[in-house]
Amino acid sequence: MMKKILMLLLVSSLVFNAFSQEHEHHNEEHEQEHHHVHEIGVSVAPVYYTKAGELSTATHFHYTYNFPQTGFGLGIGYERIFDDHKHNFVGAELSYRIVHPLSLSLSPGVAFEGDHPDEKEFALHFETVYEFEVGAFHIGPVMEMAYHPEDFHVSLGVHIGLGF
Repeated sequence: MMKKILMLLLVSSLVFNAFSQEHEHHNEEHEQEHHHVHEIGVSVAPVYYTKAGELSTATHFHYTYNFPQTGFGLGIGYERIFDDHKHNFVGAELSYRIVHPLSLSLSPGVAFEGDHPDEKEFALHFETVYEFEVGAFHIGPVMEMAYHPEDFHVSLGVHIGLGF
């Protein structure tokens, strides 16, 4: 009887070990699907200027290179706010994926108005995106907070990206 129990424990252990290794391999493959090296993204959102109390619409474009096997990315972004000032922003984009669907980005750069492109001022954008994947595309809500010398603005909108 003891031999049968030991044999059952040994076989169970081997089967469990094989299942665990296959499960880990599947999880690694699944994680790789979610970490595209390159991403092109666009977002559209209403923007609220906190000091001025104005509401406008913005669009944001970015390209990000995501370093393989890490949660970090580096890229460039451009934002255009469709207001009377023709606000523009260009900056470096530093991103970190906290967990698979949630990422944070910090973007230092310069802001300038459409009528005065030579008058550039330091600006800082902070963005968070929660993504739902549909093949190579992902879509989800985006929230942005931005500092500019004259005002802060916040936005909540939709982000659409293509990873490859």
